[in-house]
Amino acid sequence: MLIKRCLSFAAALAVTTSAMAWQPTGKVECIAPSDPGGGWDFTCRSAGNTLKELGLVSGTVQTTNMAGAGGGVAYAHTISKRSEDDKLLVAASTATTTRLAQQQFPGMDAGMVTWVGALGADYGVIAVGKDSQYQDLKQLLSALKKDPRSVKFSGGSARGGWDHLKVLITAKADGVDKLPSIPYLSYNNGGEALTQVVGGQVDAFTGDISEVTGFLESGDIRILAVLSEERLPGKFSDIPTAREQGVDALGPNWRGFYMPKGASDEAKAYWTDAIDTLYASDNWKAVMKQNGLIPFHPPAGQFENFVTQQVSDIEQLSREIGLLK
Repeated sequence: MLIKRCLSFAAALAVTTSAMAWQPTGKVECIAPSDPGGGWDFTCRSAGNTLKELGLVSGTVQTTNMAGAGGGVAYAHTISKRSEDDKLLVAASTATTTRLAQQQFPGMDAGMVTWVGALGADYGVIAVGKDSQYQDLKQLLSALKKDPRSVKFSGGSARGGWDHLKVLITAKADGVDKLPSIPYLSYNNGGEALTQVVGGQVDAFTGDISEVTGFLESGDIRILAVLSEERLPGKFSDIPTAREQGVDALGPNWRGFYMPKGASDEAKAYWTDAIDTLYASDNWKAVMKQNGLIPFHPPAGQFENFVTQQVSDIEQLSREIGLLK
């Protein structure tokens, strides 16, 4: 009888503790540091829908587009105006760590927010319009070798950002000289940058596979190369890698979230667990497959260390290419 009473008390305590655990009620906000379209917008909207499907949020997940300064406006907003908001997530990626590495967010660093988790990686691509004269990556790079100003690129990150770096990494790997001379036009998101290519105003696009899916399916663009170790699975398997074309260039772009540093410990624990649950779900596996994401999810507690190291690595790369002194 005593044992039964103890077990009953323990069960009641567990239920009480569970009921007291923090959970988001009402509206949750996800800031996409860009205009609609592009990778950050995709991250907020796709993850928000999946969080709702899985019952991890009881209310709505509202995506707020906050473009500016390559993510800097949203970063500053989080730090200065939402520093203790338990129900705020902000989409981030390698583009975010690139800007931090290059000191493009004045007075701010990676330690001023809490890095929640990653939901996969999105590999970089080099794409052209359907009627482009360039049939493969080597042909495009040969044009750059003859005249680095001959091919104009567009991307969804600022000059010196991750999209721009992917062009420079690829060109450098093939021996192109005068890398800073390669024209690069910055737009607020990948969708806008792709529109310039489709319309013929720009020669080539540099971005990520998730950004080009719709344009690829409509036949408006051709992807010359994906910057991955090997070909992507499924419907992307026909796209050649840069490596198989003799260019040793890689461009993985993780996608995930940060949240305010001053949020409660309970909220931080909840969102870390929620992102773990979301990532492991069949729902998210379907999203990843549909959009060309590959598995990438550092264990809880290790993501922050990963971000810190990536900032350091990109800073070194930026100095080597001449983007930082």
